[in-house]
Amino acid sequence: MPEGDTIFRAARTLHRALAGQIVVRFESVLPALTRVDEDQPIAGRTIEGVTSRGKHLLMRFSGGLTLRTHMRMNGSWHIYRPQERWRRPLAAMRVLVATHAFEAVGFDIPVAEFATDRSLQRQTDLRLIGPDLLSQSFDEADALARFRQRNDVSIADALINQRIVSGAGNVYKSEVLFTCGINPFAPVRTVSDDDLRQILETARKLLRVNVEHPRGGIVTYRGYQRSQSRSAADGLYVYGRARLPCRKCGTPIQVVAQGSNARLTYFCPSCQR
Repeated sequence: MPEGDTIFRAARTLHRALAGQIVVRFESVLPALTRVDEDQPIAGRTIEGVTSRGKHLLMRFSGGLTLRTHMRMNGSWHIYRPQERWRRPLAAMRVLVATHAFEAVGFDIPVAEFATDRSLQRQTDLRLIGPDLLSQSFDEADALARFRQRNDVSIADALINQRIVSGAGNVYKSEVLFTCGINPFAPVRTVSDDDLRQILETARKLLRVNVEHPRGGIVTYRGYQRSQSRSAADGLYVYGRARLPCRKCGTPIQVVAQGSNARLTYFCPSCQR
């Protein structure tokens, strides 16, 4: 699943390309979108802006309509010039928003809906979403209170619960907890407020650094050298490195399927006691 920095970067790219432009063509294979387009045509509207909230991407149109998309596991947004060849097959296209200058194409997007300003405020996922780790107005006190409401949950599961804080996914979960030296299976009640603040600060720092990474991807390992990289795990401390030696102590990294959704957690049993 795309992490919060990927969605933030996608929203920023779409905003720079589309904001202020008039839609000249809208297409979708999703009935929920085409029904709205038939009644309230999207073509002719101005794209007012594109933002992210956690892992939700919001494209605002004039006239009070917003397109909300969630990428889940495989969805992605691409930007192309008119007539430019797509890097994905036509069969994967779910949504297309075109201006005179660009085509924004949503591929394999499983969640997409139009919402009015009022219905957007009532939308459950957005209404209950936790403070966005990438937001400049991140509310640490609110985040701490939300953690404490789930004291019996493991810290790893809590960190990727988007109703506690939004933006961190499975990769950041493992990398942040390793960086902070926190046992991923520890119940939240055993994690001090100071450690929770460190976890939040580390998560925000890593997300911000990777948002600005020129080639995308997630890098947390300070000794990473892109020129010598062979896989995405080369830029990480623990994620994807099961049975390889810990970069700090040499102990083999372990991986366990954790939580009700059996999400993989990578950790060092020595550094994260």
